[in-house]
Amino acid sequence: MQALGVREQDIEEQFVRASGAGGQKVNKASTCVVLHHRPTGIRVKCQRERSQALNRFFARRILLDKIETKLRGARSAQEQEIARIRRQKRKRSRRARLKLLADKRHQAEKKSLRAAVRPDDD
Repeated sequence: MQALGVREQDIEEQFVRASGAGGQKVNKASTCVVLHHRPTGIRVKCQRERSQALNRFFARRILLDKIETKLRGARSAQEQEIARIRRQKRKRSRRARLKLLADKRHQAEKKSLRAAVRPDDD
């Protein structure tokens, strides 16, 4: 937190009831942690664990990661994964398709030359 210049006074912390697995414990106790960093406007919600203390720790880590990516301008791993999938789904360019067809023709030519030699019936 010190390295990024984040002060504890800038973080607003709330505890709300979590949802999902956990049974009565989840329904009774407010274990979900919501952190709001006022200067950047980043809001983080964490309900990973059944323990409020662990969720506070994880929420702070997530918040600091988000602040770091915003300040440093670095792309997060999640954004990189989305960009990679987008590149995979993109249509091939005309040049790439033509090159692919040329490679297929070349491969077919090589295979046709491997065929067994048949004797002539002259």
